[in-house]
Amino acid sequence: MYAVIMTGGKQYQVKEGDILFIEKLDAEADTEVVFDQVLMIGKEKTQKIGAPIVKGATVTAKVLKNGKGKKIRVATYRPKKGSKRTLGHRQPYTKVEITGISEKKAKPAAEPAAEENK
Repeated sequence: MYAVIMTGGKQYQVKEGDILFIEKLDAEADTEVVFDQVLMIGKEKTQKIGAPIVKGATVTAKVLKNGKGKKIRVATYRPKKGSKRTLGHRQPYTKVEITGISEKKAKPAAEPAAEENK
């Protein structure tokens, strides 16, 4: 079973046991996180696609750690002006492990009891 989730403005295809580096979440290490924006759930031969999300579907994950990525160098330069500048940037991330994918089936609407007329 796999699912497509959306978090941090990006979409990820996940299955149980996957380890992801996603945009930083406000969660401490060794805590449980639930993603409720599930765009699609797929099984071996069937798929359930949401419009835009699948109702009742959730993906649970365990936060392994929070950190920062490798430093990238950003250089700006203006020709003939003698102006140049170098900056560095480290993108924060959260490392998570997918622990479960669940899909709750929608219950059919209960029929109202027939009232007897007096």
